[in-house]
Amino acid sequence: MSTSTAVRIFITMIFVTLLSACSLVPKQSTPSVEIEQGVSVALPAPNDLGYHLTASQLITATWTAEGKERQEQLPVQLQVNSNDVTLAGFSSWGTRILSLNYNSEQINTEVLTGLDGTLPEPEQVLFNLMITLWPSSAWEAPLNKVRWRMIDDEYSRAVFNSDGEKIIDIHYENRDKLKGKISFNHLQHPFSISIQTLQYQLN
Repeated sequence: MSTSTAVRIFITMIFVTLLSACSLVPKQSTPSVEIEQGVSVALPAPNDLGYHLTASQLITATWTAEGKERQEQLPVQLQVNSNDVTLAGFSSWGTRILSLNYNSEQINTEVLTGLDGTLPEPEQVLFNLMITLWPSSAWEAPLNKVRWRMIDDEYSRAVFNSDGEKIIDIHYENRDKLKGKISFNHLQHPFSISIQTLQYQLN
């Protein structure tokens, strides 16, 4: 079987799986995310953002495989109020494929049947958004508990582990984090992520 034929079969199988899936598989977890192997950090509270937010965003992951640069995109809807962070991710044709609710005490997630393990963990998507958008003051206590630290300025943010090694590198195109593109690099992982807010409303 040729490579192109195998790829077509794989894409067809994914498409059929999506069409046949009719439910989201629920999961519940504690409000912490692994930021390095063996190291988990608690998430700040939703209201630590400092304002209520409704936003449409586009997350783009870029990596290199077999000498070629690859990209995948995930459109997301983000809502933040005093008590909750609600996140929904969609396919390119508009089907909701993952959802998440975080209320300071627990994270409830759902992934479309058949796609569990093939998509980024919803908790990881939440972490990427919170580490880029929430103020550094909101992250100070959670990071201190694992002896990590954050250095923040107008156009960049860096997170260092307990050994002083830079683990996360973030750059902003605009001083207003909701305008312009955000570049997120986890320096221990061979990929980068960009977050672009397409439209937003502050409540």
